[in-house]
Amino acid sequence: MQFQLTEEQVAFQDTVRRFARAKLAPYAAAIDESPEFPWDLYRALGAQGLLGLTVPEDMGGSGAGVLEACLAAEELGRVSASFAPRVGVSTMIAESILLGGTEEQRARWVKPIVAGDLLPAIALTEPESGSDALSLTTTAVEHGGGWRINGTKRFITNADIADVILLVARLGEGGADGFGTFLVEKGSAGLEFTSVYSKMAGAALHACEVVLDGVEVPSGALLGEAPLPAGFIHAMSKGRLIVTAVATGLAAEATEVATRYATERRQFGRPIIKFQGVSFMLADMAIRTEAARSLLYRAASVYRDDEVLGTALASMAKCFATDVAMQVTTDAVQVLGGSGYTREFPVERMMREAKLLQIYEGTNQVQRVLVARHLESALE
Repeated sequence: MQFQLTEEQVAFQDTVRRFARAKLAPYAAAIDESPEFPWDLYRALGAQGLLGLTVPEDMGGSGAGVLEACLAAEELGRVSASFAPRVGVSTMIAESILLGGTEEQRARWVKPIVAGDLLPAIALTEPESGSDALSLTTTAVEHGGGWRINGTKRFITNADIADVILLVARLGEGGADGFGTFLVEKGSAGLEFTSVYSKMAGAALHACEVVLDGVEVPSGALLGEAPLPAGFIHAMSKGRLIVTAVATGLAAEATEVATRYATERRQFGRPIIKFQGVSFMLADMAIRTEAARSLLYRAASVYRDDEVLGTALASMAKCFATDVAMQVTTDAVQVLGGSGYTREFPVERMMREAKLLQIYEGTNQVQRVLVARHLESALE
């Protein structure tokens, strides 16, 4: 396969890189430390077209391909790996509505979401339903011409400040009628947020417990039905590629920071990069990062033409790249030594950010299960 980016892709990548350095970088430390959501930055992402990367232009999006979306996420991930996945979440929700919703739902929600005028959230995970998403117990029962929803969701990012939540529930009494996704609006009666968890990184991105106590929504809130709307599943598989891109960018930035430090820091009369123990660490960091990038670009390129193989490659890439990000950021802290352990340098934050990427969008253990299933099915 040809992995040389086109002139247009390089120009797009450079545009996002300059945006990330100018607009996102000043917020990076605050996003990690402060619980205040950076609304100005979020709106700037929308104005730049980064909240609807693969959404068609006539719906307000950028109309980019999957590879271009990954290029953007990689650049944003270099600056703030906590906030960068936000572009994937908004795009995922917009695409879910676009692919699985009615004309009325599309007209009402898609453009405001990709413009940054509305903040959306996804509510899938539950206290007893994480990787096994289809074991969820939240139910939606038809009531008074609409639906009544009961259940609890956990670790839902920014649900407490979101304008709309894309929520997955079982349909019917006891959940016997399959699954559906609903658009639950802010301020709905019975919608409560009982916990906002303190996390290792990204304090501005609240991880919430959401309780739905008889929340009533109109019939038009139902986005699609069993087992899950095709648009939702399609959009989620793209989400893994976005996380892969963020992890790749994070690893690249950590390698650059560590290399720069190693050329400036002197011990025993010479830069520490001249010591084999340090230089080999940096070399391995660069090798792993480049391998992650190659797998990312291949997965994104294949996904365009072969969604089955592309989905399997997305799982491989997500698993590999996020493990690389964890290893590389850990090594970056080691290269910087005592300085790496302080908040004077960004590598300790990067190390904490990397941990979530191994869990987010399906744990790496689950990705390995999916890859094994693909190998098995390929022999049938």
